[in-house]
This record gives sequence, structure tokens and C-alpha cells, in this order.
Amino acid sequence: MTTNCGTRVHHEAQDAEREAAGDKWQAWDLVWCMPDGSPIDAGDDWDEWKEILQLAEIDKDARVHDARHTAATLLLEQGVDIRVVQAVLGHSQLTTTKRYTHITETLASEAAARMGRALWDD
Repeated sequence: MTTNCGTRVHHEAQDAEREAAGDKWQAWDLVWCMPDGSPIDAGDDWDEWKEILQLAEIDKDARVHDARHTAATLLLEQGVDIRVVQAVLGHSQLTTTKRYTHITETLASEAAARMGRALWDD
């Protein structure tokens, strides 16, 4: 199995944290963890997400998960192939990615326009 550059860099950084923590390292074997190897507090992510929404002046009480749906749909609207969206979201199954994407008026209108050009334009 090949390791991409980002994964290798992450492993190297985590190895450095493990070495720096020494005897205080908590061997949970997590991909993402605190500098001592312990689990990240889910509340920290939630608090940071709420701060981001506030800074962006977004009034909707959106979940972090909602951002994944939005990102998938916006990528499709930009013409990004759904298999690329699948890779970006880290899904192993295309059917999962399809559940994350939503057909917007923009996508439907563009599809109709393309069909019209294919049928009637020279």
C-alpha cells in the first residue's frame, strides 16, 4: 500500500508528539489526537465550529455535518466529477457520496440547457 505525502507528514508529526510526550503518551492508537495521545474532546470541535459560524455571520444553527453536504453540492455545481467529490469527502462508496449531494436549481437548469443544446443546436 502506498502512503501519500499528507499521510506520511501526519505520521511523522504524530511520531514527534509521541516522542515529546515520553512517558505521558497515552497509547490510544488514534489517527487524530491530543499531543499526549489522548482523544480530542468533541466539544472543542463543536465550540470552534460555532465560533466559525459566528465569525462568518451565519445565523443558521448549522451542524458540522451540514457543511459536508454543502461542500459536496457546491463541488458538483462547479462541475467537479462526483468521483472526485467522493475522494474529497473520503467515501469508499459512491452511493454514500450521492446521499451527500443535492440537486439544486442551478444543476437542474444547466442539465436542461445542455440537453437543449444537444438536441437543437447545430
